[in-house]
Amino acid sequence: MKKLFIGLVALLSTTSLFAQTGQSITVRTDSGTEDVIDLPEGMLSNSDSLYLDWISKNYINLGDNCIPTSAGPQISDSVYIDRLKRIPAIIEMPYNSVIREFIDMYASRLRNKVSFMLAAANFYMPIFEEALDLYDLPMELKYLPIIESALNPVAVSRQGATGLWQFMLGTGKIYGLKNNSLIDERRDPIKSTWAAARYLKDLYAIYQDWNLVLAAYNCGPGTINKAIRRAGGATDYWTIYNYLPKETRGYVPAFIAANYIMTYYCEHDICPMETQLPSATDTIHIHKDLHLQQVAEVCSLNIDQLRSLNPQYKKDIIPGNSELCVLRLPNNTVSSFIDRQDSIFAYKANEYLKKRKAVAIKDNTGIRTSSKGAVYHKIKSGDTLGGIAAKYHVSVNQLRRLNNIKGNNIRAGKSLRIR
Repeated sequence: MKKLFIGLVALLSTTSLFAQTGQSITVRTDSGTEDVIDLPEGMLSNSDSLYLDWISKNYINLGDNCIPTSAGPQISDSVYIDRLKRIPAIIEMPYNSVIREFIDMYASRLRNKVSFMLAAANFYMPIFEEALDLYDLPMELKYLPIIESALNPVAVSRQGATGLWQFMLGTGKIYGLKNNSLIDERRDPIKSTWAAARYLKDLYAIYQDWNLVLAAYNCGPGTINKAIRRAGGATDYWTIYNYLPKETRGYVPAFIAANYIMTYYCEHDICPMETQLPSATDTIHIHKDLHLQQVAEVCSLNIDQLRSLNPQYKKDIIPGNSELCVLRLPNNTVSSFIDRQDSIFAYKANEYLKKRKAVAIKDNTGIRTSSKGAVYHKIKSGDTLGGIAAKYHVSVNQLRRLNNIKGNNIRAGKSLRIR
């Protein structure tokens, strides 16, 4: 706990812990002025090829009980205000023109993305809810990854923030998320969620205001502290709003909009998509190196689904030899894996796990190489010209020519040029 406290103090001096983007929108505030706001990362990934690739491998089609439309109904301000008031939340859900702009984006331009996220929510929300409940945090925080990553566990921002909760590398390490050549726990849905819950809990201990916590999650505690000082010590998000970075000015409105659209998507004629991700999964401890392809082929699993269940393994390799690791599988596959695990570990191991455990060094005693690349053999007692030629796969005539030898006589202790 002491280490965690020291790490948090270090974070307070930073400007930003989480990535910000350069794309923006212009909104007209209630006072009639125009405000330029940068969009959160999770609202920009429609054009990201990696995101679309991940979506295509995990979502198939629209649900049977929903008829999609290209546009939703027009909603009045009074209806938005009433619906936001009805959301059971600890975090306040006020309404203004900026919040409306973000709701309208989700309900119109980002309708397809909302359909994807509604399908993903069936898999990820129970994970989020469990962690939030244990740390006694507001349940509405489960929608924070919607604006961070659009529920894509392998999302990477321009600044390198990674995973559902978009942890930067340094922040992730402070909260215990491991990162090496094979594993990035920022991409682990469970571990990153528990880390995010601890971080949010720590931020609330500082600010005692959830809107400020959300803002600090986005741009860093140091930036929030500067905005508070510039606003004369005010500790209300909407009071310090104009002193915040462009993206952070849109971050809390986007969070409110995400809560709204995930609650009232039916009222906007948005249909959830059906996902290939299994509804029930379980984990198995892995104590030896294992490639996901070995599991997929022996257990007849779709490799893309297996990767989606285990996104923390960057190269599809589970480094069980280095540490005890976890493999997540569909419930109906767990018993099959246990029964056949010896066959799974042995299957094409030399092909999928190419690292050699030991490498023999050829005995080159008696061989000398010149600076110009010529190879010499130091003649030992008992050596013959024919035997040396056979050892180096050259002809006797080549040895005679290179060393000006007319017969077969050679003398021990001398060097013989081979090539």
